[in-house]
Amino acid sequence: MERMPKWADVVLTPLISLVLAFAISAVVILAIGESPVEALKVMVEGALFSSYGWGFTLYYTTNFIFTGLAVMVAYHAGLFNIGGEGQAAMGGLGVALMLLFVPWPHWALALPGAMIGAAAFGALWALIPAWLQAKRGSHIVITTIMFNFIAAALLNYVLVNLLRPVGKMDPATANFPEPTHLPSISDLLLSLGIEWGKNTPVNVTFFIALAACLLVWLLIWRTRLGYEIRAFGKSEPGAVYAGISPTRITVIAMLISGGLAGLMAINNVMGEAERLVLNSVEGAGFIGIAVALMGRNHPFGVLLAAFLFGFLYQGGGELALWTSIPRELIVVIQALVILFTGALDNMVRMPLERLFMALRRKKEA
Repeated sequence: MERMPKWADVVLTPLISLVLAFAISAVVILAIGESPVEALKVMVEGALFSSYGWGFTLYYTTNFIFTGLAVMVAYHAGLFNIGGEGQAAMGGLGVALMLLFVPWPHWALALPGAMIGAAAFGALWALIPAWLQAKRGSHIVITTIMFNFIAAALLNYVLVNLLRPVGKMDPATANFPEPTHLPSISDLLLSLGIEWGKNTPVNVTFFIALAACLLVWLLIWRTRLGYEIRAFGKSEPGAVYAGISPTRITVIAMLISGGLAGLMAINNVMGEAERLVLNSVEGAGFIGIAVALMGRNHPFGVLLAAFLFGFLYQGGGELALWTSIPRELIVVIQALVILFTGALDNMVRMPLERLFMALRRKKEA
């Protein structure tokens, strides 16, 4: 018997955790002599009350959807993939190679090619940790986090020594050819006579991220492979008894996870920067962990949590721009959200379970 209704677990528990995180954030803002009400007002207006703010909020949301889905898929297989940062970085390398060395006549043709490169490089970067986990018992957390550092070092070498244009000082590739530039959503709307989100980075990748949410849901809950992934994640001995190969599921789940993380590069490398630069991921791989946890490892929850963190990123930028509150405070708020939705989840869940159990007993009596 469930201790509390599904809606309470999926909606109420994260909502209360979020309220607690923001309440403590308000105390921190008061402690530095600022008004939490004014800070919230600046964040909301800067992130949601203009097409410009929405453009940046949805851009960040797109990044976090991909990395959140990556963590989610691995989690359902009982794996904790914290290598999204490195996998997304290697996805950027795949995008750069596809766009710099293949002559694409139009972005509509370049986009599928770049997606293949991004997903393939991200998946391959997850393959070795997956194999080590499946064959050698090396813990996936240790190997994936180490591969983040290896990816950073490898990308630094490639950009400085192999892909940097002659005569340039910054560690970055040349700009991608003009035909491969993705249209922004503001460009698409402008072609329809609607002016929205001018000079914002949100682009057609946002729609790909939404499609990814749907496809991942179909994969995990409507396919045989998804059933095997969930069965293996719930009980490895039970899955083995049912004839499911642990090695196969570990490797496949991590390949899908790494591919999703790599696809983030379509947004930030191909869509926004239009070249590959060092540190293009900017921590989105780690934010994906919080997104998956807060989204209860469900694609719809990941979408909502990604939007929340997109709001925090854009709102934090506005906060630093228009007030004396340092941008680092937004990191504190993000940390509190992660703390309450992840590490302190039971602090909210257990009292709610007792409350619903008491209400059920009272109703039965």
